[in-house]
Amino acid sequence: MSALALCGGTVAVGLAPAELTDADVVVEDGRIAAVGPAPAGLARRDCSGTLVLPGNVCAHTHLYSALSRGMPYSLAAPASFTEILQRVWWRLDRALDEPSVRMSALAGGLEALLAGTTTVFDHHSSPNFVDGSLDVLAGALAAVGLRSVLCYEVSDRDGPERAAAGLAENVRFAAAPPPLTRPMIGAHASFTLSDDTLLACAAAAADTGTGVHIHVAEDEADQADAAALYRCRVTQRLEAAGVITGSALLAHCVHIDEAEAALIAGAGATVAVNARSNMNNAVGHGPARGPRVALGTDGIGGDMITESQTAFFRAREASLATPPSWPLDRLAAGAGAAGRIFGEPLLGRITPGAPADIVVLDYAAPAPLTAQSLAGHWVFGCSPRQVRDVLVAGELVIADRRPTRLDPAELAALARREAQRLWDRAADVPPHPFRPATGASRWP
Repeated sequence: MSALALCGGTVAVGLAPAELTDADVVVEDGRIAAVGPAPAGLARRDCSGTLVLPGNVCAHTHLYSALSRGMPYSLAAPASFTEILQRVWWRLDRALDEPSVRMSALAGGLEALLAGTTTVFDHHSSPNFVDGSLDVLAGALAAVGLRSVLCYEVSDRDGPERAAAGLAENVRFAAAPPPLTRPMIGAHASFTLSDDTLLACAAAAADTGTGVHIHVAEDEADQADAAALYRCRVTQRLEAAGVITGSALLAHCVHIDEAEAALIAGAGATVAVNARSNMNNAVGHGPARGPRVALGTDGIGGDMITESQTAFFRAREASLATPPSWPLDRLAAGAGAAGRIFGEPLLGRITPGAPADIVVLDYAAPAPLTAQSLAGHWVFGCSPRQVRDVLVAGELVIADRRPTRLDPAELAALARREAQRLWDRAADVPPHPFRPATGASRWP
């Protein structure tokens, strides 16, 4: 891989704490070789007047939602989070097949890159296309040049056979992931997992040296199910099964109490907050608690600039004590989670030896831009529209706002056709009968 110098920009060496310097960034063999004057003879890219940042990490998403934007809906409007799952998402995932999974990943992955996101943690579900589904995802994301952490969502809601198939897909994929991909063991949520399946997920994570990526207390229904069937809180059940470890990724955690937050923090697990999704689903606001709290989109695109700004305003609305550095701290936590999984402790920093996952923002700061003011510029001035260049592992995958590997217009046309086919399939899928328990059973 040839060397490249990004010259003349204002460089955010790190986000938590914010560190800024005016320097060139030299990239060689997929890594940052130097931050300082670029030597003569290198290919140079003029970054004068830009802000050069570590690539953003989306700590929780569902790429299979990429083709659902504007999908027709003819059923009665959902009146609860459970009904949203039954009538929307658990119908969509049963309509997915190999072509729609591939196109969802291509479209969603490219959209993430164009917004300055260089790593995604995807939580995948396609009950009628399980075997090989993670290979399809990995191949599509490799084609656009995105770094990823992938898993298949194990759940008992579609029966024990599909739960077993999902677990087998996770284990198979974990044995030999592609270079820019790392595996986790996916699990849906406590309320769709039997004891046997939950224990099997924890055991698979231990056997493969990974962690469990699972939804936790996204809605009060998850806690009600745990109370009705197990006489405990969700995190207590997950801890007893061996799920909550330092390698675990817990999405949402909206309805956890202080004791549960302390349990998660004590284990060193990462929490992924998904503010826009929580607002859209009206499940409530869970304040970020603990040292490892990152941000995800839960399938609402891959734009972490907008997600981090919205999450900040939601947190700020809940408490004026929320500091301006809050979104940068959360983004740094996401990079830390990715760095641990990839064995790259410098991921998320622009410093010699770090992976060259870099974003160049065409941002003409209208006020002094310093380490102290970066958070204010990020929240009130930065935008995904300013993303000019993106490098992943040293490769320039977005240059002057255009992908270097794919034709975006051609991909969009193909995606629209595939989305229509997916919508037609989903229209024939009935609402899912599974529900969280309020008594002795999860089935009507």
